[in-house]
Amino acid sequence: MARHPGGGRGDLVPGSGVPRRVPSPGGFPPGPGSGAGYPDLPTHLLRGRTVALSSEDRRHLTRAVQLGRQGWGRVHPNPMVGCVLVRDGQVVGEGWHQEWGGPHAEVQALAAAGPEAARGATAYVSLEPCRHEGKTPPCTRALEAAGVRRVVYGAADPGAESGGGGAELARAGLQVEGPVFSADEARRENPGFFHRDPARPWICLKLALSLDGRIAAAAGERTPVTGPEVARAVHHLRAGMDAVLVGARTARVDDPLLTVRGEGVCPRTPPVRVVLDGRGTLSPEARLVMGVPEGPVHLLTTGASRARWRDGMAERGVRVTVVPGREGRIAVAPALHVLRESGIRTLLCEGGGQVAGAFLGEGVVDRLHLAVAPRFFGHGGVPGFPVTSVAFEVGALRGGRSLFGRAGVPPRQWNRIEPPEALGSDVWLTYEPVRGS
Repeated sequence: MARHPGGGRGDLVPGSGVPRRVPSPGGFPPGPGSGAGYPDLPTHLLRGRTVALSSEDRRHLTRAVQLGRQGWGRVHPNPMVGCVLVRDGQVVGEGWHQEWGGPHAEVQALAAAGPEAARGATAYVSLEPCRHEGKTPPCTRALEAAGVRRVVYGAADPGAESGGGGAELARAGLQVEGPVFSADEARRENPGFFHRDPARPWICLKLALSLDGRIAAAAGERTPVTGPEVARAVHHLRAGMDAVLVGARTARVDDPLLTVRGEGVCPRTPPVRVVLDGRGTLSPEARLVMGVPEGPVHLLTTGASRARWRDGMAERGVRVTVVPGREGRIAVAPALHVLRESGIRTLLCEGGGQVAGAFLGEGVVDRLHLAVAPRFFGHGGVPGFPVTSVAFEVGALRGGRSLFGRAGVPPRQWNRIEPPEALGSDVWLTYEPVRGS
């Protein structure tokens, strides 16, 4: 996959305010059809277990989580939810939330089971059944009416209106067990749904690196770093995001589309494509600009850009927002607030190095995906981080103090939340900051 030499120097002001199965550990879901073999619950979910489970309960709740993941990119802003109905030790119905506004997982599973098989069954649901009347009737009502005897659910619903379904079912006489997952661990499965920060989106940073920590062979040169398996994984990531962001130099050098492409990858709505361009350097002939009909484009700039450039972009259907900055450098916090106010809840940052460094330095990255390729670019290459090699994998990022930070912002601790995953000849690594660090 082609990677760029980094966002334009000075685009940001630090301190201002897949294959058939794509990477899923602690992060984003595999594509449809995966997980049919009933493997154990993902490690990151088991760590957050709050109620005891039998081995059978674990198997079926695992399946519910996997079913729910098939809604990736199709159901947001709703959460991904799966449901398995079991009676007398046999699975009698399965379902998942397939489309935003469509039937919920519990209703799908009940329909698959039929009224006779559902009566007296246990429902395993990855998220607490909802109790409010929205685009669809309450799932609690459907479960109760079907005569389901027992409900085991994974994550508690944080919604003021939709939450509390477990307690409601218990009052109706059903046996209810949950939540199985802690709030932190549940957030990893449905980050957009659980992210409630009004100041900024939930941010996932993805970088492709060589073994010596470079993102390109030379400045200004578009360099393939990782292979097609990583490219497919990235398109799958994009499909479930509200927006994809790059810096100005990335947009100029790579001239990317930032659209979602690939077999079996079809988001409900295309992600907004965001470019941080403090000085207004993006060409009106860029593929992003020419491709506005394929999905919205939002340029964040500063007063240092020319009014004529801003007007020209707006005439081409591009949304242009002037945000605070200094000497053409965009201030991070106000820019993220603008995106959050525009309705963006989840944001995939694809670099480059300057943008990645600024986001990490500000402490706003919630998940870090590194795709590491078995190659070296040497000293002439463009570093992806303020380090000289991927020694961070065995040092700074391995549960220790990160090298990322700036004056006034303490460095964060990072945990690799799942084992490394091979994607072709590349390795996919997933990290999250230690909460509170």
